[in-house]
Amino acid sequence: MNISLRQLKAFTQTARLGSFTRAAEQLHITQAGLSIMIRELETQLDCRLFDRTTRALVLTAAGERFLPVAQRTLAELEAAAAQLGEMTEKARQTLRIAATPLVSSNLLPTVCRAFRLRHPEVTIRVTDTALDGVAALVQSGEVDFGMGFFFKAQRGVERVPLYAFPLMLVTPAVDEWEAQHGIAGAGAAVTWKAVKPLPLIGLPPENPIQDVIETHLAQISRANEERLTFNHVDTLVAMVAAGMGAAIMPSFAMVACRRQPVHTRALKSPSVSLNFYRIARRGGAETPAAAAFTAMLIEALPGLVGKHGNDA
Repeated sequence: MNISLRQLKAFTQTARLGSFTRAAEQLHITQAGLSIMIRELETQLDCRLFDRTTRALVLTAAGERFLPVAQRTLAELEAAAAQLGEMTEKARQTLRIAATPLVSSNLLPTVCRAFRLRHPEVTIRVTDTALDGVAALVQSGEVDFGMGFFFKAQRGVERVPLYAFPLMLVTPAVDEWEAQHGIAGAGAAVTWKAVKPLPLIGLPPENPIQDVIETHLAQISRANEERLTFNHVDTLVAMVAAGMGAAIMPSFAMVACRRQPVHTRALKSPSVSLNFYRIARRGGAETPAAAAFTAMLIEALPGLVGKHGNDA
């Protein structure tokens, strides 16, 4: 038995009004169409629901018995449909983002605040997790999109580059340290060769950003050497400020550098940039909130990062 919502509405409305003509008008269908639906329902139930005479349309005993069941079922279905509609609307008004801690702590706070002021009706939920965790949440559909340095394409995931962050050298803002290591002129660009004599600290070797850095350190015979490493860029910047060494990182970290007594300088010969991506489930529909947030982020990134290579 496959009784439809339309059949239940047709039956209960006809029973209430006692007229095919008036019921058809209320349901915005033809009288012939209403009659067909009632006949199909009677065929499925294997009983007559109405007695039809030239003067009246009345419920049969079977119709009287079926009416409260139909009314209750129809009310439950309509209530469930309304709840699902509310859930769908709420989902459209919730923006779910996954990002690495680096992104979450340095770029998202400013953009989230601005977005919330412009779109108070949208709730933003941010999950900060490791890079592979961001990809997993996107692939499972648990978030609308993720952000990070995704250098390799992944199955079922669409990558969109948002910004290219040049690599920069970060050193302690201490004149004695810089003089000792032959680094002068805060804000002036330096070559990779100038990095060779510096004591370096960095991110762990398995970090994809560090992996790119190591390929260029190889050109000055400094790749994959033993050095202090830290999992988070904020910690790395703080350690540079404490005089533990210099570090190479994307200008993405400029926000963190502004909070510490460090100098930042552009790296040249060669200049190297890393693409920062937004990733989303391939084939998924982009919500208006996701599109608006992405546009706002792209607009804000240059101002957040500033001109790389300047004194922090």
